[in-house]
Amino acid sequence: MPADQHGRICRQVQPDRAATTWTDFLRSQAEALLAADFIETVTLTGSRMYILTVIEHASRRIRVVGVTAHPTAA
Repeated sequence: MPADQHGRICRQVQPDRAATTWTDFLRSQAEALLAADFIETVTLTGSRMYILTVIEHASRRIRVVGVTAHPTAA
């Protein structure tokens, strides 16, 4: 197959990647996207507590996974 013909075939087979924007991709994947974060808070007694939270992007719900005073303790 000549090089020129091979190049034309490859260009025809490649999908149009510019058709999907980042926003469209995130919306289509929202059901599977989760984000986790630690929140540090001070209680009424003055002690620090660390809260592990997860946000479900599809429902925008925040779930409290755990609370601890010592996040590095095993």
